Amino acid sequence: MTPLPDGSRRRGPSRLWLLPALPALLLLGGLALFAGQSRARPEAPLATTDGIAVLTGGPQRVDAGLHLLAEGRARWLIISGAGRDATLEELAQRAGLDPAPLAGRVTMGRAATSTRGNGLEVAEWARARQIGSLRVVTAAFHMPRALLELRRTLPEVTLVAHPVQAAGPRPGLLLREYGKLIGAMLGLSVLKPEKPPS
Repeated sequence: MTPLPDGSRRRGPSRLWLLPALPALLLLGGLALFAGQSRARPEAPLATTDGIAVLTGGPQRVDAGLHLLAEGRARWLIISGAGRDATLEELAQRAGLDPAPLAGRVTMGRAATSTRGNGLEVAEWARARQIGSLRVVTAAFHMPRALLELRRTLPEVTLVAHPVQAAGPRPGLLLREYGKLIGAMLGLSVLKPEKPPS
C-alpha cells in the first residue's frame, strides 16, 4: 500500500476481478486438455481383453471393433446403440470380413440412444458374461464421456480405451462434446431420459 500525507495508506488495485475469471480460465484449460485428448490413438501393443464394446456413432467405430474381434483381441463384442435394422452380416461385409466366424460372439445392442444408455446397456451385457476387462471403441473426442459413464455402471471392470479418429476438423463438434462432458461430470446426464430405439 502507498503512504498518504496524513499517514494513512492507499490500497493497491483490487484483485477481486480474478474471482469471476478463475472459472473461465479453468474451463479454457480443460478445453485445451480435452482437445489434446481428441487426437489420442490406441496404445501399442494392443492388449487382449475379455470383451469389446463399440459405441455407435460412425462406421469407423464398428469396423474397428469387428476387426479387433476377428484378430482375437477379445472373445465377445457388443455394438451398443445399433440401428433397428442393422445386421451382423451387413456390418461385417462392409468391414471386409466374413460374418460366419463372428456369429454367436457379437451382440447387437439396440436399446441405447445416449452415452448414458450405452453405459447401462454394456453393463448388463458385461455382467451376464462375467467380463473383467473391456476394450471401449468410440471416437477419440467421445472417449472421455464414454469412459465416465461406463465407470459409473461398471466400476469393477477394467476399461481399455481404443479411440478411433474421425476425419476432418471439427471445432464445433469438440465444443459441443466438451459441454456434454462437463454436464455428465456434474451428473446431469441422468436428467435426460432414454428415448425408445427408432
